[in-house]
Amino acid sequence: MMTVTAYMVRHGQTYLNYYNRVQGWIDSPLTDKGIEDAKNAGKRLKDINFTASFSSDSGRAIDTARLIMKQNPNNMNIVSYQYPELREQFHGYFEGSDLSQMWQFVGVQVQETTESEVLKNFGLERARDLIHRADLYNHAENNAMFWERLNYGFDKIRENTNDGDQILIVSHGMTIRSIVDRYAPKLDIGEATANGSVTKLKINDDDIEVEYFNNLGEV
Repeated sequence: MMTVTAYMVRHGQTYLNYYNRVQGWIDSPLTDKGIEDAKNAGKRLKDINFTASFSSDSGRAIDTARLIMKQNPNNMNIVSYQYPELREQFHGYFEGSDLSQMWQFVGVQVQETTESEVLKNFGLERARDLIHRADLYNHAENNAMFWERLNYGFDKIRENTNDGDQILIVSHGMTIRSIVDRYAPKLDIGEATANGSVTKLKINDDDIEVEYFNNLGEV
């Protein structure tokens, strides 16, 4: 059975993160802090002998991956891939909206008013369906759509790696937390995925194991 070790990093802070805006498929540049988030992740990962770097095709993820790879002495030999399948979940009509206002609008369906209440009482996967149902244009991904896309992304990673490889993946906060919630729910204690944090995965032929989540220290 093939096993690939993946160090999965959330992109650095962006301006839309800073302004507390919904940011899924839309994009915004890294802030100065976001650049430091990426550089710090790169310093913690610089001794990993990566064979490949994967990121979503969002600019914030591509820029974070590039800054991380700059810290790696073997960066000239590391192949880079950008996959749309590794994007954040798509919020449709709510993209770019004030984050708190979105959750007030979405939470009306279940008599809740905040993100923390919705996620605590209904979970990440049900919350995606609630966002989908609240979208006036019916464009937001529901849970099945999200996982179909993300699973295809992991299949593409499997196709482009070999047993024993160590790889970088730069993706997004809710995407990373959703992986943890599904494959290692005991590690999801309700904390948001920190910008620049590292989550370590073991990707097998047909499964994913999570070794740790949301690490901002030594890897």
